[in-house]
Amino acid sequence: MLSYLTQRLAGAVLVVFGVISIVFLLIHLIPGDPVEIMLGEAASATDREALRVALGLDQPVMLQFTHYLHGLLQLDLGTSLQSRRSVTDLLLERLPATLLLAGVTLAVTLAMALPLGVFAAVRRGSPWDDGAMTFSMLGVSIPNFWLGPLLILVFSLWLGWFPVSGREGVGSVVLPALTLSTGLAAVLSRMVRSSMLEVLGEDYIRTARAKGLPPHRVIFHHGLRNALLPVITLLGLQLGALLGGAVITETVFSWPGIGLLTIEAIQSRDYPVVQACVLLISVGYVLVNLLTDIAYAWADPRIRLGGGG
Repeated sequence: MLSYLTQRLAGAVLVVFGVISIVFLLIHLIPGDPVEIMLGEAASATDREALRVALGLDQPVMLQFTHYLHGLLQLDLGTSLQSRRSVTDLLLERLPATLLLAGVTLAVTLAMALPLGVFAAVRRGSPWDDGAMTFSMLGVSIPNFWLGPLLILVFSLWLGWFPVSGREGVGSVVLPALTLSTGLAAVLSRMVRSSMLEVLGEDYIRTARAKGLPPHRVIFHHGLRNALLPVITLLGLQLGALLGGAVITETVFSWPGIGLLTIEAIQSRDYPVVQACVLLISVGYVLVNLLTDIAYAWADPRIRLGGGG
């Protein structure tokens, strides 16, 4: 098990370092100068050069990258070029909103996916099964940047049930969470259905039914519990993807989280903030996947034996 964990941790570190390197280089290659954005086009060349030197942007890219890595090793994410505030403080301000959105999205996803998947498996070939699979197909096919404005149009502008954007009260999280959870629930419900169909054909299920156990106990206690292992694995992967998908959704709904902060930083060419946001998202994704691998290996010894040599 120790060898398996070491391999996974080493792989996670390499992935995070690769993401950091690629993002740093791409940010410095895209058109746009943060100095011009900060000072405006009317600023003199002397003022621009003085600010560029003050921000350290006059140094070679590789030297800037070396300084950035040195700061990361000291847990220093740098200072925002625009607000001159600590990047860590900016992240801590926005992180609660993203965590709230992720938590509500997860709850809505499970509330939709588990019943759909279970009843679709139990009533295989019925209209319920067809409807669940149709929802799954639509949920996977509809992108967030289209579904979000559609929900705003219907539930905010036409019906007036929820705020259009921002974080104003409890109702403001409903539409962003519904936008994110639709696609996730579509994928998860298909996995629940597939896993349940496999489990319901096992001998112990037939034995439980032969003993006269109530149908709901057979389905949920014996069936669903044994079908959850691949579902939990997929859910862990979706949680990691949730952080990346929230960038688009938070922008559509002006939700003050990490995703919106990332877009704002890209538009203003605020290099340290962009790098920190991408680093946070990538570390979250890698960490969730790592924990999923560990949980799966703990549940199935064959995996850690094969991975650990």
